[in-house]
Amino acid sequence: MYSEKVMDHFTNPRNVGEIEDANAVGNVGNPKCGDIMKIYMKINDESEVIEEVKFKTFGCGAAVATSSMATEMVKGKTIEEALAVTNLAVAEALDGLPPVKMHCSNLAQEAIHSAIADYYNRKGIDPTGIVGCNGCCEACHGHHDEEEE
Repeated sequence: MYSEKVMDHFTNPRNVGEIEDANAVGNVGNPKCGDIMKIYMKINDESEVIEEVKFKTFGCGAAVATSSMATEMVKGKTIEEALAVTNLAVAEALDGLPPVKMHCSNLAQEAIHSAIADYYNRKGIDPTGIVGCNGCCEACHGHHDEEEE
């Protein structure tokens, strides 16, 4: 059912934890299945390179595996490169996911976008033109609430 890579990232997840001085935090969840992902990033303000990334995930094995793989895929990358990481790329890097678990790769992509949106919000920059917005994360929801006031 699961590939060896999925099992490896589930049983030996990379980059687990929290970054206390993170300047980008993404938090997303899927109320249908109960998976919650929180990604912490330390982004270099000059180069916009993600120097450090960690995650905490509450959810199934596929949620943990996609979180782990997503952090591996963005570590050392620029913001632009990280934004190009898609849910399909995460799933492919894990040698596939069962169709009923593809939503976990969506959450991984959304968590990356949420953290980067948070990074720009902290800098006082509207992230919508850079990150896009589909209302999937707290960073976007907070942005929309401000617009409505």
